[in-house]
Amino acid sequence: MQRQKKLILILASIGTFVEALDIAIINLSIPSIQSQFGIGTEMAQWLQTLYVLFFGGFLIIGGKFSDQIGRKKIFLIGSLIFMLASLGAGLSSSFHILAIFRALQGLGAAFIMPSSLSIVTNTFKEHQERSRALGVFSSFAAIGSGSGLSIGGIISTYLSWHWVFLINVPILLITIILSYQYLPSDNKNENDQPIDILSGVILVFGLLFLTYGTHELIHIQQNPLSIVGSIILSFLLLRIFLSRLRTSSNPLINLPLFKYRSLVVSNLTFFTLGAFFISFLFLISLMLQKDLHYSAAKAGLLLVPFSIMSALIAKFILPHISKRITTIQMGILGWGFMLLGALFLLITTYTGHPIVLILLGAACISGIGMTLCFTSLSVLGIRDIDASQYGIASSLSSTSYFLGAGIGLSFTTFMTQVFPSEWATGSLSYGILVGYSLCAIGVLVHMILKEFKMKESKVITS
Repeated sequence: MQRQKKLILILASIGTFVEALDIAIINLSIPSIQSQFGIGTEMAQWLQTLYVLFFGGFLIIGGKFSDQIGRKKIFLIGSLIFMLASLGAGLSSSFHILAIFRALQGLGAAFIMPSSLSIVTNTFKEHQERSRALGVFSSFAAIGSGSGLSIGGIISTYLSWHWVFLINVPILLITIILSYQYLPSDNKNENDQPIDILSGVILVFGLLFLTYGTHELIHIQQNPLSIVGSIILSFLLLRIFLSRLRTSSNPLINLPLFKYRSLVVSNLTFFTLGAFFISFLFLISLMLQKDLHYSAAKAGLLLVPFSIMSALIAKFILPHISKRITTIQMGILGWGFMLLGALFLLITTYTGHPIVLILLGAACISGIGMTLCFTSLSVLGIRDIDASQYGIASSLSSTSYFLGAGIGLSFTTFMTQVFPSEWATGSLSYGILVGYSLCAIGVLVHMILKEFKMKESKVITS
């Protein structure tokens, strides 16, 4: 039985590895794509933006499907969509076709992520066992992000960028075959009410217009109508989305879930985590290639050790930490490392970018902080939720993460254009990362104080 659980964990984790890999892998491949299609950096960045927005926007639908149709079925469907979209992207002959398949990758990832996380949380039910399993699960995500940079760099340097996408095909094909055979069958769900897919589509386009407006804000003098119009339209669509949640008999998101403080705090800090980490991947790629003039392959290989570090921490250190401190305290510890890493990177902008400080910053963020943060926030998000709602709770957390990623990356890009620096990545960029860290730590500390006061009042009352 224990061996079967391990196999289930590995298969579910491979799913999150692939979706995390494809967030990072494109960063060091963008120059090659620009060269082939003759496009600028701003246009090329839409490959990342479309993936993140379709991923985040359809996550809630993926979570609903996972709860109602079945975790295994949605995991298999999502993996199939992702595999075919990767094949299409790898064979693309024009930028617009590539962008469409990139968006479809995000759709497949939106089905994979909540279903795989739900598979893990429903397989490992005891607290310590679940924390260890989520540690392994999150380490696969961190390894995917870290190895994505190195693999993307090597492929961009020695092979065609097409293989950045084609590499997913054999991995997912094997995963689909094994998952079909070994993942446990889904229990029959008696809730056969139709899922509000329209609300999900409205959410995606609301986020898409909002991100476009944020991304293009620097050009507002040249295109005021399209940029202001997109922002206004985004708010109208998001307003319609919220109205549908309140009036629908079977809403996409059950608003009563937000009565749980743990879920709200988890979502707020996941939003900040997405803004921080995706911006970090973007900035570290620019720093290594444009400021230090490393090749894409060398830049990627420099970051490989931190993926290994993340896996070792998840395997050997995380279980001991989870026994000694609470989930919220682990979150604060993780964010402490993220803050320290951001400070190291900030210092490099004033000291000529010494490689030692850059690697120390990457170690704190990608090697340690991300593993602790993702694990603690994942556990916190479902701490007070009924098991039947794990899929939607998980998708809410992931939606917050990728909404933060899309908005955060656009905001960081916008600020670097408004306040240009002699370096490709200036001090302001890393100052923004420091700000994200302080906000997240503040939210978690506030929750600890609130819970302490509540316990104190109960003691006094009794």
